[in-house]
Amino acid sequence: MPHLGPTELIIILVIVVILFGVGRLGRIGGELGTAIREFRRGLNEPAGEDETEKKAE
Repeated sequence: MPHLGPTELIIILVIVVILFGVGRLGRIGGELGTAIREFRRGLNEPAGEDETEKKAE
Protein backbone atom coordinates (compact mmCIF):
# COMPACT_ATOMS: atom_id res chain seq x y z
CA MET A 1 0.00 0.00 0.00
CA PRO A 2 1.50 3.36 -0.96
CA HIS A 3 2.42 5.82 1.76
CA LEU A 4 0.41 9.06 1.80
CA GLY A 5 2.51 12.01 2.85
CA PRO A 6 1.35 15.46 3.94
CA THR A 7 1.46 16.84 0.39
CA GLU A 8 -0.84 14.12 -0.95
CA LEU A 9 -3.26 14.57 1.97
CA ILE A 10 -3.45 18.33 1.36
CA ILE A 11 -4.15 17.76 -2.34
CA ILE A 12 -6.93 15.28 -1.49
CA LEU A 13 -8.42 17.75 1.04
CA VAL A 14 -8.41 20.57 -1.53
CA ILE A 15 -10.16 18.37 -4.10
CA VAL A 16 -12.81 17.34 -1.57
CA VAL A 17 -13.44 20.98 -0.58
CA ILE A 18 -13.78 21.95 -4.25
CA LEU A 19 -16.24 19.10 -4.90
CA PHE A 20 -18.46 19.48 -1.84
CA GLY A 21 -17.89 23.00 -0.54
CA VAL A 22 -17.03 24.03 3.01
CA GLY A 23 -20.63 24.34 4.24
CA ARG A 24 -21.68 20.94 3.00
CA LEU A 25 -18.57 19.32 4.50
CA GLY A 26 -19.54 20.68 7.93
CA ARG A 27 -23.04 19.24 7.61
CA ILE A 28 -21.69 15.87 6.43
CA GLY A 29 -19.27 15.80 9.39
CA GLY A 30 -22.07 16.56 11.84
CA GLU A 31 -24.28 13.85 10.40
CA LEU A 32 -21.41 11.37 10.50
CA GLY A 33 -20.78 12.21 14.17
CA THR A 34 -24.46 11.72 14.98
CA ALA A 35 -24.51 8.38 13.18
CA ILE A 36 -21.44 7.15 15.06
CA ARG A 37 -22.94 8.30 18.38
CA GLU A 38 -26.20 6.46 17.68
CA PHE A 39 -24.30 3.34 16.63
CA ARG A 40 -22.31 3.31 19.87
CA ARG A 41 -25.49 3.89 21.88
CA GLY A 42 -27.07 0.93 20.10
CA LEU A 43 -24.11 -1.27 20.97
CA ASN A 44 -24.41 -0.40 24.66
CA GLU A 45 -28.16 -1.11 24.91
CA PRO A 46 -29.31 -4.57 26.02
CA ALA A 47 -30.32 -6.84 23.14
CA GLY A 48 -33.93 -6.51 22.01
CA GLU A 49 -34.57 -3.24 23.84
CA ASP A 50 -35.65 -0.38 21.63
CA GLU A 51 -36.27 3.35 22.14
CA THR A 52 -39.95 2.89 21.34
CA GLU A 53 -40.24 0.19 24.01
CA LYS A 54 -38.64 2.49 26.58
CA LYS A 55 -41.10 5.29 25.81
CA ALA A 56 -44.09 2.94 26.04
CA GLU A 57 -43.25 2.01 29.65
